[in-house]
Amino acid sequence: MIRAVIAGLGNMGVSHALALHKHSGVEIVGLVNRSPVDLPDELRTYPLLNHFDDGLALKPDLVVVATYSESHADYACAAMGAGAHVFVEKPLATTVEDAERVVAKAIETNRKLVIGYILRHHPSWVRLITEARDLGGPFVFRLNLNQQSSGPEWETHKSLMRTTSPIVDCGVHYVDVMCQITDGKPVRVNGMGVRLSDEIAEDMYNYGQFQVVFDDGSVGWYEAGWGPMMSETAFFVKDIVSPNGSVSITDGNKGASADIDGHTKVGSILVHRPEGDETIDMPDEPGHQELCDAEQAYMVRAIAENIDLTRHMQDAVQSLAICLAADESIRTGQPITLGPAQ
Repeated sequence: MIRAVIAGLGNMGVSHALALHKHSGVEIVGLVNRSPVDLPDELRTYPLLNHFDDGLALKPDLVVVATYSESHADYACAAMGAGAHVFVEKPLATTVEDAERVVAKAIETNRKLVIGYILRHHPSWVRLITEARDLGGPFVFRLNLNQQSSGPEWETHKSLMRTTSPIVDCGVHYVDVMCQITDGKPVRVNGMGVRLSDEIAEDMYNYGQFQVVFDDGSVGWYEAGWGPMMSETAFFVKDIVSPNGSVSITDGNKGASADIDGHTKVGSILVHRPEGDETIDMPDEPGHQELCDAEQAYMVRAIAENIDLTRHMQDAVQSLAICLAADESIRTGQPITLGPAQ
Protein backbone atom coordinates (compact mmCIF):
# COMPACT_ATOMS: atom_id res chain seq x y z
CA MET A 1 0.00 0.00 0.00
CA ILE A 2 1.38 3.39 -1.08
CA ARG A 3 1.07 6.08 1.60
CA ALA A 4 0.27 9.44 -0.01
CA VAL A 5 0.22 13.09 0.97
CA ILE A 6 -1.40 15.75 -1.24
CA ALA A 7 -0.16 19.33 -0.91
CA GLY A 8 -2.30 22.15 -2.29
CA LEU A 9 -6.07 21.71 -2.30
CA GLY A 10 -7.22 23.92 -5.13
CA ASN A 11 -9.08 22.48 -8.12
CA MET A 12 -6.23 20.23 -9.25
CA GLY A 13 -5.15 19.13 -5.76
CA VAL A 14 -8.67 18.12 -4.80
CA SER A 15 -9.07 16.19 -8.07
CA HIS A 16 -5.80 14.33 -7.46
CA ALA A 17 -6.81 13.62 -3.87
CA LEU A 18 -10.15 12.20 -5.05
CA ALA A 19 -8.28 10.04 -7.57
CA LEU A 20 -6.01 8.60 -4.87
CA HIS A 21 -8.94 8.21 -2.47
CA LYS A 22 -10.52 5.82 -5.00
CA HIS A 23 -7.32 3.91 -5.80
CA SER A 24 -7.19 0.53 -4.08
CA GLY A 25 -3.40 0.58 -3.87
CA VAL A 26 -3.14 3.93 -2.08
CA GLU A 27 -3.76 5.15 1.45
CA ILE A 28 -3.98 8.93 1.92
CA VAL A 29 -2.23 9.79 5.18
CA GLY A 30 -2.50 13.57 5.03
CA LEU A 31 -3.72 16.62 3.12
CA VAL A 32 -1.81 19.91 3.24
CA ASN A 33 -3.18 23.40 2.64
CA ARG A 34 -1.99 26.71 4.05
CA SER A 35 -5.50 28.13 4.49
CA PRO A 36 -8.90 26.68 5.47
CA VAL A 37 -10.57 24.82 2.63
CA ASP A 38 -14.02 23.37 2.01
CA LEU A 39 -13.42 19.76 0.99
CA PRO A 40 -15.74 17.21 -0.62
CA ASP A 41 -17.27 14.71 1.78
CA GLU A 42 -14.93 11.94 0.60
CA LEU A 43 -11.86 13.84 1.80
CA ARG A 44 -13.05 15.22 5.12
CA THR A 45 -11.92 12.24 7.18
CA TYR A 46 -8.22 12.69 6.32
CA PRO A 47 -5.83 14.69 8.53
CA LEU A 48 -5.64 18.29 7.30
CA LEU A 49 -2.26 19.95 7.88
CA ASN A 50 -1.12 23.56 7.43
CA HIS A 51 2.55 23.04 6.61
CA PHE A 52 4.32 21.00 3.96
CA ASP A 53 6.96 19.80 6.44
CA ASP A 54 4.18 18.31 8.58
CA GLY A 55 3.15 16.25 5.58
CA LEU A 56 6.70 14.99 5.04
CA ALA A 57 6.89 14.07 8.74
CA LEU A 58 4.24 11.42 8.03
CA LYS A 59 6.88 9.63 5.89
CA PRO A 60 4.75 9.20 2.77
CA ASP A 61 5.77 7.04 -0.18
CA LEU A 62 4.16 9.50 -2.62
CA VAL A 63 3.74 13.27 -2.45
CA VAL A 64 1.45 15.12 -4.85
CA VAL A 65 2.53 18.76 -5.27
CA ALA A 66 -0.42 20.84 -6.49
CA THR A 67 0.52 24.16 -4.88
CA TYR A 68 1.24 27.42 -6.72
CA SER A 69 4.01 27.19 -9.29
CA GLU A 70 6.69 29.04 -7.36
CA SER A 71 6.83 26.29 -4.71
CA HIS A 72 6.86 23.29 -7.08
CA ALA A 73 10.62 22.85 -7.36
CA ASP A 74 11.44 23.23 -3.66
CA TYR A 75 8.58 21.02 -2.53
CA ALA A 76 9.36 18.32 -5.10
CA CYS A 77 13.04 18.24 -4.13
CA ALA A 78 12.21 18.19 -0.42
CA ALA A 79 9.80 15.30 -0.90
CA MET A 80 12.30 13.25 -2.90
CA GLY A 81 14.98 14.06 -0.34
CA ALA A 82 12.65 12.64 2.31
CA GLY A 83 12.31 9.40 0.31
CA ALA A 84 9.00 9.99 -1.48
CA HIS A 85 8.11 9.64 -5.13
CA VAL A 86 6.58 12.82 -6.56
CA PHE A 87 3.72 13.81 -8.80
CA VAL A 88 4.00 17.56 -9.48
CA GLU A 89 1.47 19.68 -11.31
CA LYS A 90 2.64 21.66 -14.31
CA PRO A 91 4.65 23.74 -14.73
CA LEU A 92 7.44 21.70 -13.18
CA ALA A 93 9.13 24.92 -12.00
CA THR A 94 9.25 28.63 -12.77
CA THR A 95 12.80 28.56 -14.22
CA VAL A 96 14.63 26.08 -16.41
CA GLU A 97 17.40 25.86 -13.80
CA ASP A 98 14.90 24.83 -11.13
CA ALA A 99 13.27 22.31 -13.47
CA GLU A 100 16.67 20.75 -14.16
CA ARG A 101 17.35 20.72 -10.41
CA VAL A 102 14.17 18.73 -9.78
CA VAL A 103 15.03 16.20 -12.51
CA ALA A 104 18.57 15.86 -11.14
CA LYS A 105 17.12 15.21 -7.69
CA ALA A 106 14.89 12.45 -9.06
CA ILE A 107 17.91 10.79 -10.69
CA GLU A 108 20.09 11.23 -7.58
CA THR A 109 17.46 9.76 -5.21
CA ASN A 110 16.14 7.15 -7.67
CA ARG A 111 12.61 8.44 -7.11
CA LYS A 112 9.85 8.55 -9.69
CA LEU A 113 8.91 12.02 -10.91
CA VAL A 114 5.73 12.46 -12.95
CA ILE A 115 4.67 15.90 -14.20
CA GLY A 116 0.97 16.68 -14.64
CA TYR A 117 0.68 16.72 -18.41
CA ILE A 118 -2.95 15.64 -18.39
CA LEU A 119 -3.28 15.43 -22.18
CA ARG A 120 -0.80 12.53 -22.25
CA HIS A 121 -3.51 10.45 -20.57
CA HIS A 122 -6.36 11.47 -22.87
CA PRO A 123 -7.09 8.84 -25.57
CA SER A 124 -8.32 11.45 -28.04
CA TRP A 125 -5.16 13.55 -27.76
CA VAL A 126 -3.01 10.43 -28.04
CA ARG A 127 -4.87 9.64 -31.28
CA LEU A 128 -4.45 13.24 -32.52
CA ILE A 129 -0.68 13.02 -31.99
CA THR A 130 -0.51 9.63 -33.74
CA GLU A 131 -2.48 10.87 -36.77
CA ALA A 132 -0.29 13.97 -37.06
CA ARG A 133 2.96 12.00 -36.83
CA ASP A 134 1.68 9.61 -39.50
CA LEU A 135 1.38 12.54 -41.93
CA GLY A 136 5.07 13.36 -41.56
CA GLY A 137 6.75 16.72 -41.11
CA PRO A 138 7.75 19.43 -41.17
CA PHE A 139 4.70 20.63 -39.27
CA VAL A 140 2.81 23.85 -38.69
CA PHE A 141 1.22 23.96 -35.22
CA ARG A 142 -1.69 26.38 -34.69
CA LEU A 143 -2.82 26.11 -31.07
CA ASN A 144 -4.53 28.35 -28.56
CA LEU A 145 -6.59 28.34 -25.36
CA ASN A 146 -8.18 31.64 -24.37
CA GLN A 147 -10.39 31.71 -21.27
CA GLN A 148 -13.15 34.24 -20.70
CA SER A 149 -13.00 34.04 -16.92
CA SER A 150 -15.08 35.91 -14.36
CA GLY A 151 -15.97 35.57 -10.70
CA PRO A 152 -14.10 32.73 -8.95
CA GLU A 153 -12.33 31.69 -12.17
CA TRP A 154 -10.95 35.22 -12.66
CA GLU A 155 -9.83 35.30 -9.01
CA THR A 156 -7.95 32.03 -9.58
CA HIS A 157 -6.34 33.40 -12.73
CA LYS A 158 -5.26 36.59 -10.93
CA SER A 159 -3.70 34.49 -8.17
CA LEU A 160 -1.81 32.41 -10.73
CA MET A 161 -0.57 35.55 -12.48
CA ARG A 162 1.20 36.72 -9.35
CA THR A 163 4.05 34.49 -10.54
CA THR A 164 3.09 32.75 -13.80
CA SER A 165 1.80 34.10 -17.11
CA PRO A 166 -0.98 32.36 -19.08
CA ILE A 167 1.38 31.28 -21.86
CA VAL A 168 3.57 29.46 -19.35
CA ASP A 169 0.82 27.99 -17.16
CA CYS A 170 -1.30 26.67 -20.06
CA GLY A 171 1.30 26.70 -22.81
CA VAL A 172 3.41 23.87 -21.44
CA HIS A 173 0.54 21.43 -22.20
CA TYR A 174 0.31 22.36 -25.85
CA VAL A 175 4.02 22.84 -26.45
CA ASP A 176 4.39 19.32 -25.04
CA VAL A 177 1.95 18.20 -27.75
CA MET A 178 4.10 19.94 -30.39
CA CYS A 179 7.22 18.20 -29.06
CA GLN A 180 5.52 14.80 -29.12
CA ILE A 181 4.61 15.29 -32.80
CA THR A 182 7.92 16.64 -34.09
CA ASP A 183 11.24 15.12 -33.11
CA GLY A 184 12.91 18.43 -33.97
CA LYS A 185 14.61 20.49 -31.30
CA PRO A 186 13.48 24.07 -30.60
CA VAL A 187 15.78 26.68 -32.10
CA ARG A 188 14.17 30.10 -31.68
CA VAL A 189 11.18 31.65 -29.90
CA ASN A 190 9.55 35.03 -30.45
CA GLY A 191 6.69 36.36 -28.32
CA MET A 192 4.44 39.32 -27.71
CA GLY A 193 1.98 40.10 -24.95
CA VAL A 194 -0.16 42.82 -23.40
CA ARG A 195 -1.63 43.67 -19.98
CA LEU A 196 -5.38 44.08 -20.48
CA SER A 197 -6.43 44.59 -16.86
CA ASP A 198 -5.53 46.97 -14.03
CA GLU A 199 -6.33 44.13 -11.62
CA ILE A 200 -3.00 42.41 -12.25
CA ALA A 201 0.55 43.55 -11.51
CA GLU A 202 2.11 46.09 -13.85
CA ASP A 203 4.89 43.66 -14.79
CA MET A 204 2.45 40.87 -15.73
CA TYR A 205 0.37 40.37 -18.89
CA ASN A 206 -2.85 38.39 -19.25
CA TYR A 207 -2.64 37.91 -23.05
CA GLY A 208 0.34 36.41 -24.81
CA GLN A 209 1.25 34.82 -28.14
CA PHE A 210 4.46 33.24 -29.35
CA GLN A 211 6.04 31.47 -32.30
CA VAL A 212 8.62 28.69 -32.04
CA VAL A 213 10.92 27.34 -34.78
CA PHE A 214 12.27 23.77 -34.67
CA ASP A 215 15.45 22.48 -36.32
CA ASP A 216 13.48 20.15 -38.63
CA GLY A 217 11.74 23.15 -40.21
CA SER A 218 8.56 22.83 -38.13
CA VAL A 219 7.03 26.03 -36.79
CA GLY A 220 4.47 26.54 -34.04
CA TRP A 221 2.15 29.26 -32.81
CA TYR A 222 0.47 29.37 -29.41
CA GLU A 223 -1.86 31.96 -27.85
CA ALA A 224 -3.34 32.24 -24.35
CA GLY A 225 -5.39 34.93 -22.65
CA TRP A 226 -7.28 35.05 -19.35
CA GLY A 227 -9.94 37.42 -18.09
CA PRO A 228 -13.47 38.80 -18.46
CA MET A 229 -12.47 40.73 -21.59
CA MET A 230 -11.44 37.68 -23.63
CA SER A 231 -13.42 36.68 -26.72
CA GLU A 232 -15.11 33.30 -26.94
CA THR A 233 -14.79 33.29 -30.72
CA ALA A 234 -12.08 30.85 -31.90
CA PHE A 235 -10.78 30.51 -28.36
CA PHE A 236 -9.86 26.84 -28.84
CA VAL A 237 -7.88 26.23 -32.05
CA LYS A 238 -6.03 22.94 -32.38
CA ASP A 239 -4.69 22.52 -35.89
CA ILE A 240 -1.60 20.68 -37.20
CA VAL A 241 -0.60 21.04 -40.87
CA SER A 242 2.02 19.06 -42.84
CA PRO A 243 3.01 18.73 -46.49
CA ASN A 244 0.69 15.72 -46.66
CA GLY A 245 -2.42 17.19 -45.08
CA SER A 246 -3.67 18.33 -41.69
CA VAL A 247 -5.19 17.13 -38.44
CA SER A 248 -7.66 19.27 -36.51
CA ILE A 249 -9.95 19.16 -33.50
CA THR A 250 -13.41 20.06 -34.78
CA ASP A 251 -15.52 20.41 -31.61
CA GLY A 252 -13.26 22.50 -29.40
CA ASN A 253 -15.23 25.76 -29.60
CA LYS A 254 -18.32 24.37 -27.88
CA GLY A 255 -19.16 25.41 -24.34
CA ALA A 256 -17.73 28.17 -22.19
CA SER A 257 -14.01 28.84 -22.44
CA ALA A 258 -13.73 28.79 -18.64
CA ASP A 259 -15.22 25.27 -18.47
CA ILE A 260 -12.31 23.08 -17.36
CA ASP A 261 -13.80 19.92 -18.90
CA GLY A 262 -13.96 21.70 -22.25
CA HIS A 263 -10.21 22.30 -22.29
CA THR A 264 -9.48 18.65 -23.04
CA LYS A 265 -12.57 17.80 -25.09
CA VAL A 266 -11.93 16.68 -28.67
CA GLY A 267 -15.28 15.33 -29.88
CA SER A 268 -13.94 14.38 -33.28
CA ILE A 269 -10.73 14.65 -35.26
CA LEU A 270 -10.67 15.78 -38.88
CA VAL A 271 -7.83 14.27 -40.90
CA HIS A 272 -7.46 16.07 -44.23
CA ARG A 273 -5.43 14.66 -47.11
CA PRO A 274 -5.42 15.93 -50.70
CA GLU A 275 -7.27 12.78 -51.76
CA GLY A 276 -10.05 13.28 -49.21
CA ASP A 277 -11.08 13.90 -45.62
CA GLU A 278 -11.68 11.47 -42.76
CA THR A 279 -13.60 12.30 -39.59
CA ILE A 280 -12.68 10.22 -36.55
CA ASP A 281 -15.36 10.36 -33.86
CA MET A 282 -14.13 10.12 -30.27
CA PRO A 283 -17.22 9.24 -28.20
CA ASP A 284 -17.30 8.79 -24.42
CA GLU A 285 -14.32 11.02 -23.76
CA PRO A 286 -13.06 11.15 -20.18
CA GLY A 287 -13.89 14.22 -18.12
CA HIS A 288 -11.48 16.18 -15.97
CA GLN A 289 -11.81 13.93 -12.91
CA GLU A 290 -11.40 10.77 -14.99
CA LEU A 291 -8.20 12.20 -16.47
CA CYS A 292 -6.86 12.95 -12.99
CA ASP A 293 -7.75 9.37 -12.06
CA ALA A 294 -5.70 8.20 -15.05
CA GLU A 295 -2.75 10.41 -14.10
CA GLN A 296 -2.62 9.01 -10.59
CA ALA A 297 -3.07 5.45 -11.84
CA TYR A 298 -0.02 6.04 -14.05
CA MET A 299 1.91 7.46 -11.09
CA VAL A 300 1.19 4.32 -9.06
CA ARG A 301 2.17 2.11 -12.01
CA ALA A 302 5.40 4.02 -12.50
CA ILE A 303 6.32 3.19 -8.90
CA ALA A 304 5.14 -0.42 -8.96
CA GLU A 305 6.57 -1.31 -12.38
CA ASN A 306 9.70 0.87 -12.21
CA ILE A 307 8.75 2.66 -15.45
CA ASP A 308 11.62 4.57 -17.06
CA LEU A 309 10.59 8.24 -16.93
CA THR A 310 13.73 9.70 -18.51
CA ARG A 311 12.01 10.93 -21.70
CA HIS A 312 9.00 12.15 -19.72
CA MET A 313 11.23 14.33 -17.54
CA GLN A 314 13.28 15.61 -20.49
CA ASP A 315 10.10 16.57 -22.35
CA ALA A 316 8.84 18.47 -19.32
CA VAL A 317 12.02 20.53 -19.14
CA GLN A 318 11.99 21.21 -22.89
CA SER A 319 8.37 22.36 -23.06
CA LEU A 320 8.93 24.60 -20.04
CA ALA A 321 12.10 26.03 -21.62
CA ILE A 322 10.15 27.00 -24.75
CA CYS A 323 7.38 28.71 -22.78
CA LEU A 324 9.81 30.54 -20.50
CA ALA A 325 11.75 31.69 -23.56
CA ALA A 326 8.49 33.07 -24.93
CA ASP A 327 7.90 34.87 -21.65
CA GLU A 328 11.43 36.32 -21.80
CA SER A 329 10.87 37.41 -25.38
CA ILE A 330 7.67 39.22 -24.40
CA ARG A 331 9.40 41.00 -21.53
CA THR A 332 12.54 41.97 -23.49
CA GLY A 333 11.02 42.53 -26.93
CA GLN A 334 13.71 40.31 -28.44
CA PRO A 335 13.65 36.82 -30.03
CA ILE A 336 15.27 34.13 -27.88
CA THR A 337 17.67 31.56 -29.33
CA LEU A 338 17.44 28.08 -27.77
CA GLY A 339 19.71 26.08 -30.03
CA PRO A 340 22.01 26.33 -33.04
CA ALA A 341 20.81 28.91 -35.57
CA GLN A 342 19.37 27.53 -38.80
